Amino acid sequence: MTTTPADARLLPMAEEASEASCSCCAIPPAASESPAEASDAIIAEFAVAGMTCGNCVAHVTADVSALEGVRSVEVDLVTGGVSTVRVASEAPLDVDAVAAAVAEAGYRVVEG
Repeated sequence: MTTTPADARLLPMAEEASEASCSCCAIPPAASESPAEASDAIIAEFAVAGMTCGNCVAHVTADVSALEGVRSVEVDLVTGGVSTVRVASEAPLDVDAVAAAVAEAGYRVVEG
């Protein structure tokens, strides 16, 4: 038998999908320019292991975006598996710098 505390209150359901996640799992809104749209950008893909939610995506996106020359970062999340991180940049990126940024976020670049 489940009991409900006397001071409990019902909360309304989220009206939009973007409101349906908690702050740690909410996937951040997409950047205005995705790597696919950056026609003159250099696109690089990295396989990243260990991400499980939108918060993971936000950390990797923020740390990789901080690298010099990065225009945008897009993540195809595979919960608990190997996710694809696409990076659009003005010039070729140093793979070790990207791996270090991903490690700083708490994850690791793996062989795709």
